[in-house]
Amino acid sequence: MINLLYPNNNKKIYKKNINYANRGMKLESLIDEANEYYKENDIAIIYKKPTPITICKVNYESDKKILTKGFFKNKSTLDYVGLYKGYYIDFDAKSTTNKTAFPLNNIHHHQIKHIENIIKHGGISFLIIEMNNEIYLLKGMDLIVYIKNNNRKSIPFNYIKEKGFNIKLKYSPTLDYIKIIKNYFIGGHYEKEKNN
Repeated sequence: MINLLYPNNNKKIYKKNINYANRGMKLESLIDEANEYYKENDIAIIYKKPTPITICKVNYESDKKILTKGFFKNKSTLDYVGLYKGYYIDFDAKSTTNKTAFPLNNIHHHQIKHIENIIKHGGISFLIIEMNNEIYLLKGMDLIVYIKNNNRKSIPFNYIKEKGFNIKLKYSPTLDYIKIIKNYFIGGHYEKEKNN
């Protein structure tokens, strides 16, 4: 069991016996692979931000150092950040096993506020959501509009299918999300909205 403290000494306890079967790890691996491809081919510079943790206690087992107690220095915003054609990009990857709706408790209030701020200052912010064995890019603005106009604790899958962009897996990179940014954010409808 690992005890981590958020700011203001709020405790978050992680137990080893909880197993989510690496939910989201496959999605993050696909994004990391795409980011490496974008960097190697001089398309974009996007990377995963490390979670800032202060280590308080470490156990030493043979050659391994195991973190047993620590705390988060501050609340994390979104996992990925970077630049594409002069545009600031900030997004998060989320996975759910729920078939009918994406639970909003997967997104913290401070992350929603962060998405709003990025959009307000001209950046591009979105979620990449894995759901029902499909992957969607949901624009930050569509997320914000849904939250502000609904009292539900989840986003229906139909809304994600209607508003989101389905990312079909292909070869090199497997998860080409920059193609959506190029076609639907830059020079498209997004640009017109931003300039009005």
